[in-house]
Amino acid sequence: MLTQNVSTRRTAGKTISRCQKAMPHMPIGQANIRPRSGPAPFSGVNFNATPSAAGRTCRNSGRVATRVAASAAPIEDFRKRDPKDVRVLVVGPTGYIGKFVVKELVKRGYNVVAFAREQAGIKGKMNKEDTIKEFPGAEIRFGSVLDLDSLRKEAFKDPVDVVVSCLASRTGGKKDSWLIDYTATKNTLDVAREAGSKHFVLLSAICVQKPLLEFQRAKLKFESDLQAAGDITYSIVRPTAFFKSIAGQIDIIKKGNPYVMFGDGTLAACKPISEADLASYIADCVTDEDKIDKVLPIGGPSRAYTAKQQAELLFQITGMPPKFFSVPVALMDGIIGIFDALTRLFPSLEDTAEFARIGKYYATESMLVWDEQRGVYVEEATPGYGKDTLEEFFTRAVKEGLKGQELGDQAVFGQQ
Repeated sequence: MLTQNVSTRRTAGKTISRCQKAMPHMPIGQANIRPRSGPAPFSGVNFNATPSAAGRTCRNSGRVATRVAASAAPIEDFRKRDPKDVRVLVVGPTGYIGKFVVKELVKRGYNVVAFAREQAGIKGKMNKEDTIKEFPGAEIRFGSVLDLDSLRKEAFKDPVDVVVSCLASRTGGKKDSWLIDYTATKNTLDVAREAGSKHFVLLSAICVQKPLLEFQRAKLKFESDLQAAGDITYSIVRPTAFFKSIAGQIDIIKKGNPYVMFGDGTLAACKPISEADLASYIADCVTDEDKIDKVLPIGGPSRAYTAKQQAELLFQITGMPPKFFSVPVALMDGIIGIFDALTRLFPSLEDTAEFARIGKYYATESMLVWDEQRGVYVEEATPGYGKDTLEEFFTRAVKEGLKGQELGDQAVFGQQ
């Protein structure tokens, strides 16, 4: 690989009806933890806990050659410069969270470059003109994160100080997970290192703490590679649940139907964060020195809510009489077993089996910080950030609906 005015060096790279409505597809830091009052904190439930990924070291089987262009970035620390003089590249800008991140960075005055596909957004509905209109104040460049040359010639054609990756698998399927959560993100990191970028902010997911699913393994592998790079600093953001990912049953309740939940509705809890608050936190990671080289779990400012508590809040807001429909978790085990067996005969059903596993995971595992030693999820250990509460979001969604807040392909378990 040719370089200009530098020597080439090699660096080791270390890193799925109604029942569906009951399984929100949640995303897959330290901020101030706000004092609160109310019910006792969620203390966690054990479900065949697997060893935590925390502290696990994955070694990359290959080695990558990186080139550092002498003029890739100014000598001085970019954190000391005026925001307008700091170029921030966002990959995955048209996704659910990516849109908010780009707009937040623009609002803060950064020199923002959004690198998108020519047909982007949910199900590829956004063309180039739509994308350009979506992000006033940002420079839009088009290409593919799966193509190294496209990244080099378009995304990184000018020096980039900070990369923010909001890339995520569209569905959580096995192949798509490794293609996007790992390969595409790794491509971006490799070219960022070649180009001399100084900091990499990664949008990951808190559920990688207990990796039982393929997309979690892919995310963890990339996290490990990023931490091992050595020549670029990082901030790994692991959000809990997004507000809209737990809003799939609002219309059901408004129509007077029962809330569908698994078991007694207390198997798992989450401390959801709004898209705007999460985007703000990610933007903080660009320059905040206390977030350098950190893995940052983050939730919203509200307390943790179980599925039953979410339902009770919705019944209170809508004024509808509380009605519940319980689905046995064992039903998911049966579904998973059936699809696993069918996959041996029909390999194309592989992802369907994985979607069932994802559904069970979110029904039984909390989106809170996992305490490996105690074997529980701990609400108090899950940092809170922002100002948007779940009660405010539910109230607004009941009145105004969720139009314009679609999860698209990622809404395997909730609203489209």
